[in-house]
Formats: sequence, structure tokens, C-alpha cells
Amino acid sequence: MSDRCFFISDLHLDESRPYVTEALSRFLDQRRDAKALYILGDLFEFWIGDDDDAPLVSHVARMLEDYRQSGPDVFIMHGNRDFLLGERFMARVGAQLLPDPSVVEIQGQRLLLMHGDSLCTRDTDYQAFRTLARDPDWQASMLAQSLEARRELAQHLRKTSQDAGSRKATDIMDVTERDVVIAMEQAHCETLVHGHTHRPARHEDTAGTRWVLGDWDQSGWYIELADGQIQLVEFDIKQ
Repeated sequence: MSDRCFFISDLHLDESRPYVTEALSRFLDQRRDAKALYILGDLFEFWIGDDDDAPLVSHVARMLEDYRQSGPDVFIMHGNRDFLLGERFMARVGAQLLPDPSVVEIQGQRLLLMHGDSLCTRDTDYQAFRTLARDPDWQASMLAQSLEARRELAQHLRKTSQDAGSRKATDIMDVTERDVVIAMEQAHCETLVHGHTHRPARHEDTAGTRWVLGDWDQSGWYIELADGQIQLVEFDIKQ
């Protein structure tokens, strides 16, 4: 096993895009010697509960379980689409649920890991929904409904989000430098890795270096940390 660690986010796995699931399968197969894989939110396009019996869920669970059994540790963070992922699914695949935010020390580096949506504070409508969706009572009420009712609600929330996003100014849905600086200083970290915005890049901010993962669509994106060096990599998702 090598000391390489990988970070991905925003795959938005969905039955309508099987090529992304296939790309994830290839990605995992090619990195079985890794030390760890960190999935920083929105692995799934939506998540209606750990009792979901959809074929896609079973397929992805088997992939992750097989990958974990081959050696690497797997850590999964909630995103804004799959915030109902729970310990039952984690136990099923052998993964650990990673709080948002989390600080990890890898190869002598102290990293702050986040999904990234909490940094987009100019989008006040979304932040209000985020607060509601993280409320334990709201989640319990959601999970008490039938699977079919939850699927319908998830589709409704997804459409509402897409419609709202199409009407918002681009900068509103990006992180604010002020919140980035606050998060990094509070965590005592000079390196931040996050996703959510679908704007892959490396930024040198006031508090340090910010790495942004891309979403998996026409291309796939990952960050690799090896021998103390970090690199952001784009690859052809349809190979």
C-alpha cells in the first residue's frame, strides 16, 4: 500500500448518467493501493435515506465495499444533495462519516476539508434551507415518510434548486473570501480542500491555499496528495 490519498466530490451519481458511475468504478480499480479516499460531499445526486432500495444504491455500495476491503480507508462527507447519508450506509460499505468541516493531518500537512456550501454565504436563500435540512427534527420527519414519498420530494427539491440556481448571479453561488479566511484561521490550517461550486482551481487566499474540486460530468476531477505534494487532476470521464 502506498501513502497516496485521494479527494473527490460532486459526482452526483444518478441513474440518468451511468457513465459517471462507470467512471467511478474505473477510478477505484486504478487506485487500490491508496492509503485513503476522501469523498467531500454530493457523491449522489440525491439521497432519500439509508433504506433506499434503488439498484444504483446497491451497485455503488458494492463498489465502495469492495474498494474498502482491498485496503484503502474511505471517508464520506455530506453534501448539499446527500445530507441524509447515515451510519447504516457507512457500516454497509465500511466507510467513516466525515463531519463538515474536518481537519486531518496527512503526510505532515494539516488540511481543512469541507463540502464548501457553508462558505457560500451570499446565497441567503440556500443558507436558510441548509439550516433547515440539517435540523434533526426535520430529518426525522423526512425519513418517517415512505420511500416513494421521499423520492417525489427529492425530485421536487432538485427541480426547485435547479430553477433557483438558473436565476441567481454567478458570484452569489461562489464562496466568499471572508468566510474562507475565517474557516481556515479557526481551524489553524493553511490548506483548504472543498467542492460544491464546480469551479476547479487552486487559489492563494489571504489565509493560505484553497483547492477546489470539480464536478464529474464531461470531465472527472480529483486531488492527489503524495510525498507531501498536492495536485489537482482532470481526466476524461468517458474513456
